[in-house]
Amino acid sequence: MLYNLLFPLADVFTPFNLFRYLTFRTGGAVLTALVISFVFFPRLIAWLKRKQGEGQPIRSDGPESHLKKKGTPTMGGLMILIAVSISTLLWVDLTNAYTWIVLLVTIGYGLIGFGDDYLKLTKRNTKGLSGRFRLTWEIIIGVAAAAAIMYVSAPPLSGGLAVPFVKDFLIQLSWFFIPVGAFVMVGASNAVNLTDGLDGLAIVPTMIAAGCFGLIAYLTGNAIFANYLQIHHVPGAGELAVFCGALVGAGIGFLWYNAPPAMVFMGDTGSLALGGALGAVSVVTKHEIVLAIIGGLFVLETVSVIVQVASFKLTGKRVFRMAPLHHHFEKKGWAESTVVIRFWIIASILALVGLSTLKLR
Repeated sequence: MLYNLLFPLADVFTPFNLFRYLTFRTGGAVLTALVISFVFFPRLIAWLKRKQGEGQPIRSDGPESHLKKKGTPTMGGLMILIAVSISTLLWVDLTNAYTWIVLLVTIGYGLIGFGDDYLKLTKRNTKGLSGRFRLTWEIIIGVAAAAAIMYVSAPPLSGGLAVPFVKDFLIQLSWFFIPVGAFVMVGASNAVNLTDGLDGLAIVPTMIAAGCFGLIAYLTGNAIFANYLQIHHVPGAGELAVFCGALVGAGIGFLWYNAPPAMVFMGDTGSLALGGALGAVSVVTKHEIVLAIIGGLFVLETVSVIVQVASFKLTGKRVFRMAPLHHHFEKKGWAESTVVIRFWIIASILALVGLSTLKLR
């Protein structure tokens, strides 16, 4: 909004030239989301405590150390959504279609998570929405978003899947790109959701991934940098750097209150939205496969659940003491803070590996 209002003034008043620069607006989005979080999060937490009473239901079969978290309010993802939405709309070019698609995916998945959290709180159990209902709506949103991205993108990018380490090559999927794009968004959404089990565990890897994809969006949206790095140039994708900046700012603000011992949990409202956002950005920038590397921690957590379920159903035995993976290490005696920090380190290493694909082509 600020961009659309002040950009025309750049031709008249030199100071407004700053609003022409994507880097300036990305920094503005980070700071705006951060300030919104710090100003309104304490009020939201107090409101959530009054409304929720006993807070988020704690799994009875989970690690014993989690029982002391009883009474901690959930749905902190609401503040993340508010901060990201306001900050993005203030600093982004509102005529950019990609921004609207990604923002609507984020809000849509957030609403699904909100419904899930609401039912958990009102029913006082950890089940929430039925898996089939939740997955159906996740797929509907993912398919609609992938179709919109395909419509907005120009050929050959519209139906193409990029492969890391291989320059100037696209696997042409045609209309099959839509289910693939939807799969990326649904998969990323649920992967972040599975990772969100310890204080601060999911939000830092999400911020790392958002920072990486902010850089990727900036580079793919710039013809000169894209040509130099030999990556696919996606006109208009650069505006998503502003959105990713807003994610980082909101994430920092949330971490302030989610750091151990957490004052609030993000809940499915936040985790589904954040994962969907990362998935949507990766689809727009043609870095879907790179997301699996940068977000490798989320992949590991998801695979641990799949392996655990498959092993138990086929052999009656469990591979891990408890899934997702972070609970396995808790059961082995690792302190929660140890698990969280070590997983942050893993996420950072994987992010660096993922970014290296930008030049190794």
